[in-house]
Amino acid sequence: MLWAIPIGIVVGLLARGRLEHLSTFRFRWAWLAVAGLLVQLGLFTDAGAAVAGPLAPWIYIGSTLAVFVAVVRNIRVPGMPLVALGALSNLAAIVANGGFMPASPEALTAAGLPIVDHANSVVLENPALEPLTDIFALPAWLPFANVFSVGDVLIAVGIAWTIVATMRRGPSAAAAAG
Repeated sequence: MLWAIPIGIVVGLLARGRLEHLSTFRFRWAWLAVAGLLVQLGLFTDAGAAVAGPLAPWIYIGSTLAVFVAVVRNIRVPGMPLVALGALSNLAAIVANGGFMPASPEALTAAGLPIVDHANSVVLENPALEPLTDIFALPAWLPFANVFSVGDVLIAVGIAWTIVATMRRGPSAAAAAG
């Protein structure tokens, strides 16, 4: 999803948007989204998973839900409905699989990642809601190679859309949309 930021900026510039307009962007309840993402960042480490222990799946679900709530709070911002749909898709897959995001072995191999279970993802023989799980991969030769889901694609496109719209709208329109 990190690719969405530079892509959004490049498309925004090509669409005659102004980079300085990004400073006017307001994301309500940003603290909730940042808290949810920071919890996940910690949880996805070996140390964080060990500390969380058997509560890790519930913490993952709760942190994902926190980010989703923050996104829904900003639903009127251009691009955010797509981000919300992607977040809901990921949340559904995570909940349906007991607090883990299944990753396909083929996608892990394509991304050059080991086929082992982590705090955030597992390899399952028959995952629930399989089309919503991490079945796609950025190839290992790309920076930030990883596996991803259709929800991640929706989130990335929504983020890029938000960046482009903010760059094109200008200060007064971007503030009014939030």
